[in-house]
Amino acid sequence: MHSSSKIWVAGSRGMVGSAIKRRLEQHGYTRIFAPTRQEVNLTRQMEVEGFFAREKPEYVILAAAKVGGIHANDTYPAEFIYSNLAIQNNVIHSAYKHKVKKLLFLGSSCIYPKDAPQPMLEEHLLSGPLEPTNEPYAVAKIAGIKMCQSYRRQYGCNFIACQPTNLYGPNDNYDRMNAHVMPALIRKFHEAAENRQESYTVWGSGKAKREFLYVDDLAEACILLMKEYNDLDIVNIGSSEEISIAELAALIAKTVGFHGRLEFDLSKPDGPLRKWVDSSKIRALGWKPKIGLAEGIQAAYADFLGGKVRLGNNKSLSQ
Repeated sequence: MHSSSKIWVAGSRGMVGSAIKRRLEQHGYTRIFAPTRQEVNLTRQMEVEGFFAREKPEYVILAAAKVGGIHANDTYPAEFIYSNLAIQNNVIHSAYKHKVKKLLFLGSSCIYPKDAPQPMLEEHLLSGPLEPTNEPYAVAKIAGIKMCQSYRRQYGCNFIACQPTNLYGPNDNYDRMNAHVMPALIRKFHEAAENRQESYTVWGSGKAKREFLYVDDLAEACILLMKEYNDLDIVNIGSSEEISIAELAALIAKTVGFHGRLEFDLSKPDGPLRKWVDSSKIRALGWKPKIGLAEGIQAAYADFLGGKVRLGNNKSLSQ
């Protein structure tokens, strides 16, 4: 992949896709396709086929997906499995038909069994039952991985797949009910601070631990994989650091200026008590995250407020 290659970042309007597009541009890539949903609806086969026929992308990064937190996954399981399967099937099959040189499919760490050993290794895939609260989404993502591997085996396609951990950063979804834990807490603590609430109640016990990765660090890993990785096996991408939801809530509260009490609703689900991935494989290629959690939360909060922040690597991020 070189600077004049024709690269399609599918899902470029979302948090992950927009970060990948931004980092590609910063690396000097000049021919990046970033159509909107109105221009190419990825759930419609004819529209995807038409885009490949017209634009003839050489490389594809498939970051498009329907995503959400525990509440969204539990409330809209049919939408999660249908939309993601449709997107994957259309883009991956069309990439094969139009002889794309390389495709990167982005999965998710939720593909691993709910009781997988920690940290989760790539070989733990399909070794046990999935977490029920996001099973339809996880099944769709597993299907995408297996589709890439099957097209590689049967047709010789250079299709690869990676599994990011929990992501956050600019252009995230801050919806009160359907967001992931990080953006949801940013919004809710901001509103609690504005309203001068005496307390705020977090879902679950707060004991569950999660790993978080700033989305620009993921983007750098994806670019590295597109340039250097050409194997069948999937690749985990994570920060290798865990934090409890209670500790995360306290850190976000401090960042946004909320000084009330933190309380926990034990009637709400925690999800898996631990979920972090072994990132040895991507680190062996020379990648490591650059944005720490406290600094990344400051950047995410600035994005939520519509502003921008200068991070430690001297790159100003805004949307």
